[in-house]
Amino acid sequence: MLYNSVNLRTLAAFKGLLIVCACASVAHSLEYYTEKPSYMQTCRINEPEFVKCSTSSIQKLMEQLSIGIPEVTEVIGTFDPLKVKDIQFSQDNQGAVQLRANLTDVVATGLSKLIIKESKVSKKDYSWETKVYIPKLRLEGQYKMAGKILLIPLNGAGHMFIEIDKLNILMRTKTRLYEKGGFTFYNVTKVRMELTPGGVKTNFENIFNGNSKEVERSTNLFFNENWREFFEALRPLVTETVETTLLEILQMVFHLIPANFFVEDIPTSTELYGKGKK
Repeated sequence: MLYNSVNLRTLAAFKGLLIVCACASVAHSLEYYTEKPSYMQTCRINEPEFVKCSTSSIQKLMEQLSIGIPEVTEVIGTFDPLKVKDIQFSQDNQGAVQLRANLTDVVATGLSKLIIKESKVSKKDYSWETKVYIPKLRLEGQYKMAGKILLIPLNGAGHMFIEIDKLNILMRTKTRLYEKGGFTFYNVTKVRMELTPGGVKTNFENIFNGNSKEVERSTNLFFNENWREFFEALRPLVTETVETTLLEILQMVFHLIPANFFVEDIPTSTELYGKGKK
């Protein structure tokens, strides 16, 4: 009887755990807006002033992200400062850059000041092309790096920052439409960016494992004086960091807010792709 009693209690506890997990899963799957938030501006893609309206709409969304959207903040924390996922990066073009880098505990600041200069939506596949301006974007955290940049051999780990002034971004975002609860949603599948900085300032501590502070200082000075060449060397790493971070945020936001709240006359996935091609 003791054996059976223990097993019954275990089974009951396990069953309760399954119910809790199932309820949590259902609650998470139902988390989307069924009423348009007050900060949303809805546009019609077939209207002549759509690009102007869309630009204003996305600007208001970005401003609200800075203030805080509870369902997003609960997952990623604040938008500015923003914690960035750890990045592992490797590049070897047999030229000026041969680099292995690992960035951890990275925090991005300056996103709350971004300006949406233009937001276009394709009538063909409802993907986006967005022009963004950020007065100053700063990435700060811990790094491990081995390789060479501008023919300078590097092997170090420690604190670093990369500060980019007057950053213009051309962002191309691929989407697929899908339906949920009677609404059409964007599934953001890919983000690709072209970054054009107006200036770059960096500092990498212990860039030679602390062996020579004077050489470390002069190397960082050299990188800052030759920031254009240095940024070109680091462009893939910075671009991957920004793309990965924004893809996660955009996926979360657009699974939460129906596309109908952005584009009133957006088609359903069946209307756009045809039956059987959702």
